[in-house]
Amino acid sequence: MPSTRREFLEQAASGLALVLAIPSLSCRPRGGGAPFAPSQWIAIAPDGSVTLVLDKAEMGQGVSTSVPLIMAEELGVEWSRVRVEVARPGPDFTGMGTGGSGSVIETWFGPRLAAARAREMLIAAAAAKWGVAPEECVTERGEVRHGRRRAGFGELVEAARELPVPEEPRLKPPEQYRLLGTSVPDRALPELVRGAVTYGADVRLPGMRYAAIARCPTKGGAVRSFDDTGARAVAGVRDVIELPGGVAVVAESTWAALRGRDALQLDFADGPDGSFDNADGWRRLEGALARGGKTARRAGNAAAALGRAARRFAAEYRWTWQAHSAIEPLSAVASVADGGCEIWAGMQNPNAAQRLVAEALGIDEGRVVVNVLRLGGGFGRRLASDFVVEAALVSRAAGGPVQVLWSREDDFRHDRFNPAQLNRLEAGLDPSGRIAAWRHRVADFHLSMFGAYDPEYDPPAGGDPWGGFDTPYEVADLEVELALVESPVETGAWRSVTYPAAVLARESFLDEIARETGRDPLALRLDLIPSPGLVRRGETELPNGDRLRRVLELVAERGDWGRPLPDLGAGRRVGRGLACNPYHRGTMVAQVAEVSVGAEGDIRVHRIVSAVDCGQPINRLGIEQQFEGGVAWALSALFGPGVRFERGRAQGGSLSEYPVLRIDQMPAVETHVVESTLRPFGMGEPPVPAVAPAVLNAVHQATGVRIRDLPIDRTTLRA
Repeated sequence: MPSTRREFLEQAASGLALVLAIPSLSCRPRGGGAPFAPSQWIAIAPDGSVTLVLDKAEMGQGVSTSVPLIMAEELGVEWSRVRVEVARPGPDFTGMGTGGSGSVIETWFGPRLAAARAREMLIAAAAAKWGVAPEECVTERGEVRHGRRRAGFGELVEAARELPVPEEPRLKPPEQYRLLGTSVPDRALPELVRGAVTYGADVRLPGMRYAAIARCPTKGGAVRSFDDTGARAVAGVRDVIELPGGVAVVAESTWAALRGRDALQLDFADGPDGSFDNADGWRRLEGALARGGKTARRAGNAAAALGRAARRFAAEYRWTWQAHSAIEPLSAVASVADGGCEIWAGMQNPNAAQRLVAEALGIDEGRVVVNVLRLGGGFGRRLASDFVVEAALVSRAAGGPVQVLWSREDDFRHDRFNPAQLNRLEAGLDPSGRIAAWRHRVADFHLSMFGAYDPEYDPPAGGDPWGGFDTPYEVADLEVELALVESPVETGAWRSVTYPAAVLARESFLDEIARETGRDPLALRLDLIPSPGLVRRGETELPNGDRLRRVLELVAERGDWGRPLPDLGAGRRVGRGLACNPYHRGTMVAQVAEVSVGAEGDIRVHRIVSAVDCGQPINRLGIEQQFEGGVAWALSALFGPGVRFERGRAQGGSLSEYPVLRIDQMPAVETHVVESTLRPFGMGEPPVPAVAPAVLNAVHQATGVRIRDLPIDRTTLRA
């Protein structure tokens, strides 16, 4: 089992081992005749059409465009000639997990190599036909070219099939890219607009029934007893099935299943945390910090340096519980028959779903077929496979195909929540006014999605806490500590996982020091970032200090840092704030927020300007869309009420109670990309962590009030 949250996400998303195996492709292109399929990733038909296989889940982050775009670039095929097929987990695809902003990274090292191999085989076939050196040939627009000679890929299929697969193909240099770095729209946009995309709730099978499940409302609870008389009396209800931790009502329609569930008489035994509420959560985190945590990073002696500091600062920040709030609630269709099972669902970890369904049914993993559908939002929740396993168990008991559909309330109340986090920071200045001591202590609930709580968990080097251990600021005497607490409710990955809480604390605290000492927040950051700030990532040393400095300087320039703020009138106070974050020391992000605050304490974000160095840009339109979505996601969490617990139960359960950002609340979002020839580093999660501190730093400039706790108490901002 992975020992850290980061390792879990990396392993869940890893597909690098597939590069060495060259099994036959399960898909076949539409053109007639046998295809040229040198790997599981690519098949080329005699008519020249190209099928590229996507082994990642599309949930709005754009992988169904960016991942095949990388392969198409390396192959040298016209984008319009490409058809994309979604893989199924199995021997050819053992690492289909989508998380940790790793899809593009893995494609760069895996399927891209497969495309390069295919390209070299096509070139070799054409070169042999023409009697020329392969080194003199190139692929472009689905053809192999040598001077005026042209041969379409389809013409070369038969000859290329007979050639050996090269072990170490030459990869295209950046100066030859035609597709990468351009803006390519999602091909599914027309279907999305007219509602033609199939999500989990859209699947229909012959003879399929529908199920709604009453689940135990507390972690670790169980069904003590139930009376299904009322449920069975509902028209359309066909069965009532007891499951581990719940009771399913199976019916001829979703409406009948929901009405039948409401008619159940249930008695649940609470789990060990049946009295848990939010106040109890804060007491647990406070107690963990008081007891002391484990050292995650240490340089020098922070305690001694703080003791002799000419001036000291301290602050505490509280990040509240968050729900995933995906637009599409969970759902899955399962059909158990003839000793096997077939699944249809939008999921982020199909290999785990396949394995867990097989274990639950007691059948061989190869007997479980998993169809991965487009997700209407995942954000880490669908890394868990509980909803898929449920559907399989219900289908087996019902004796036919079943769709288990979660209501919006189910989705909220049985979420894998982003946990509350407590951050305490201290800093000390030397006589010259430079920060010489830094201590960052984090108390956090463990992520139950990734396994059982380990009281002896010791944060590894380069591990936890995210946003603390990987601070980009160089301080001579530095200490970072993590106190991990067993979670009283189900918890899991959330977009950028635990970065938002710690980055909010780190970037707000640094801003506090700047304001208190009369320093410009930008200048203070630039002063603390080492140059070149070399960091090792695998076999490569990255000048991360210089990369982060560059995005800070770019965002300051494009975000009008230091320039006068507009006068909005109507008593609105205006401010501008700044924050940055090196996401896993790969993607560098800096953001400037412009806000105004009304007399009643209402906050309006007018503009978010972002600068990013994500290595080689893949799809510029995709990068812009990720920043727009990331800003909306981060602001929804920042301005929302968080999740409230009573007696171990999440309260509420509708979007009216946990609202996402409305279109009239959306700020103008500008994204500026730093040109780079480094390999790509990922874009799904990096836009999120720096948004909240940039906004709250702007609120402080506007009002003089420092917000350290979420949810925001707007009464403190009244004029």
